[in-house]
Amino acid sequence: QVQLVESGGGLVQAGGSLRLSCAGSGRTFSSSVMGWFRQAPGKEREFVASISRGATRTYYSDSVKGRFTISRDNAKNTVYLQMNSLKPEDTAVYSCAAKGPLSTDITDLSGYEYWGRGTQVTVSS
Repeated sequence: QVQLVESGGGLVQAGGSLRLSCAGSGRTFSSSVMGWFRQAPGKEREFVASISRGATRTYYSDSVKGRFTISRDNAKNTVYLQMNSLKPEDTAVYSCAAKGPLSTDITDLSGYEYWGRGTQVTVSS
């Protein structure tokens, strides 16, 4: 079992930056592929980024590639999402998620078993 709590959201102007954090609890955190997803009002949830268990591999959606960076610190049971050059279309609730220990493919968007409640990111124009 993994419990996830996001923080770091807020209101920022276009072109600005935010750093989201996702604190996990439970002994399986370091053995889980972690991902960030977002959901804007009236839209379906969208994949943003994922990172392998040992932080050696990352994967991004085309919409954030080159602007967002996912990282993790397994000693702190925390995964991060550094968001730069933010755009109004990045406005959404951002949630982190953890895969089960048997699901290791960071490009496979299925298999996420544990989810946080999310943190709101609002980018003004």
